[in-house]
Amino acid sequence: MSQSAAPMPDAREQQLLAKIDRLEAELELQRQAADAIATADRVSRSAELQQQLRDSIDFARLALDAVSGVGVWTYEVATDRFSCDAAISALYAIDPVEAAAGILRERFLANVHPDDLASLRRTMAGGMIHSGDLEAEYRIVHPDGSIRWVLSRGHTYFDDSNRPLRRTGVGIDMTAQRKMEEQLRQAQKMEAVGQLTGGLAHDFNNMLQGIMGPLELMRRLMTPDDTARMGRFIDMAFGSTRRAATLTHRLLAFSRRQPLDPQQLDANELVRSMADLLRRTTGDAIPLVLQLDAAPVVTRCDANQLESALLNLAINARDAMPDGGRLTIATSRLRIDQPDARSRSGGTPDLAPGDYVCIAVTDTGVGMPPAVLAQAFEPFFTTKPLGQGTGLGLSMVYGFAGQSGGFADIDSQAGLGTTIRLFLPERAEADRVAAAVLPTRATRTGAGETVLVVEDDPAVRQLLTELLGDAGYGVMTASEGFEGLHMLESDAAIDLLVTDIGLPGINGRQMAEAGRLLRPGLRVLFMTGYAELATAPDGVMEEGMQMIAKPFQVGDMLARIEKMLAL
Repeated sequence: MSQSAAPMPDAREQQLLAKIDRLEAELELQRQAADAIATADRVSRSAELQQQLRDSIDFARLALDAVSGVGVWTYEVATDRFSCDAAISALYAIDPVEAAAGILRERFLANVHPDDLASLRRTMAGGMIHSGDLEAEYRIVHPDGSIRWVLSRGHTYFDDSNRPLRRTGVGIDMTAQRKMEEQLRQAQKMEAVGQLTGGLAHDFNNMLQGIMGPLELMRRLMTPDDTARMGRFIDMAFGSTRRAATLTHRLLAFSRRQPLDPQQLDANELVRSMADLLRRTTGDAIPLVLQLDAAPVVTRCDANQLESALLNLAINARDAMPDGGRLTIATSRLRIDQPDARSRSGGTPDLAPGDYVCIAVTDTGVGMPPAVLAQAFEPFFTTKPLGQGTGLGLSMVYGFAGQSGGFADIDSQAGLGTTIRLFLPERAEADRVAAAVLPTRATRTGAGETVLVVEDDPAVRQLLTELLGDAGYGVMTASEGFEGLHMLESDAAIDLLVTDIGLPGINGRQMAEAGRLLRPGLRVLFMTGYAELATAPDGVMEEGMQMIAKPFQVGDMLARIEKMLAL
């Protein structure tokens, strides 16, 4: 049986088959195009993501470069190695080449302060167990002995099995901030102690005045026979009260509340005038060397207090050189900008940038270890044996400089000597003002001039009443500011106002200003050991106003009143 041939497709079927082939070809082309588009899109997105990553890395690098003392590090758990940038290498005092390639953890942490190492290791161990960020602050000891504070922040990454893989983080140099915080704490402590000592000294001065005044009046009233029997005991009492008064003045100097008589002076001339006294003070074994600026070094301060400060520094230097040495006093001028003013003043905000006169006192003595240096300006701190030092010499220098608008600092190393510098605001020499010659009139002491005494301490008020009455003055008294102001508002003739500053109600300065509005030209004598309210904001007494520090001798008080009434 013969096999028949397959029927040939007709024309319509052929057309359908051709159309199917074309559709399949078009579909394949579309699939290829779609694949090409998808591939191109992936490539484009990948390139975009890569560019974004590069940009992020560049931004991070630029940000880190712009901030000094900040760097990055990575810790690989598997190799127990850190790698870090140059900033971290410098901060941790490690080799930058080794650190960039990967440095063993023990070598990376080799310079961590021994007292901080155990705590740091506990923090790092905790980060290997718990996910999340970790933070630690610790010290790095550099080869030269200097200390850097580091704030380290990092994040640990774990795999799907919760095993730690790596930790990345940043290190921030906190040394400057730590220093500023310590300076601020020290300034706050000094201010608190100053407030306390200033208040105590003010009250103590009033008590001393109540002792010294009656003693002096007793001596004036004694007969020659009484003087022979009792004079030496009164002299002993006077000696003790004078020493106590010196103590209170040093307390007030530290607390920046001592009475000052500021005037413009050339520090070079003042140092030269003291040279012989300083040489006698230090002795032949300690030569004095003066290194004074070639030009006049003009400042505005209380000349007597500056002399006292330099004498104190010379005595301290002498005591620091028991086997001899060299004492150098140098003067110079310098400009202090705002950051320098902030750092030099211990963090306090009241030191203004500008031009300063520097008086440096340098010895070649035993120097100070860091623990002593940190407390050198504090009141009552002394390294001398009990009974041989009050610990107020340097604190007085510190307070005097601050009250004069400047500051003081110390550089010292054990065995290498000490330099103490006084910085006082510079004044142009052209600003120096000659003292005005005021006309005088004949003194009428004891001729009945009226003195208004305003004093809240009963003993001092009684002392002045009897002293002035015996001297021939008419005396009016008040015990507080409003009472004194009421008397000034009256029609009573008042030639001189003698007032304490620290009064109940309104203080003596406020009362005097109000009284001078009612009585233009009224002469005013302030009594105080606590001067911050006495002077104008620029530290200058107004014309017709003077100040006498408590405790005063009655003879000095009478002489001052006589002089003021004679103007």
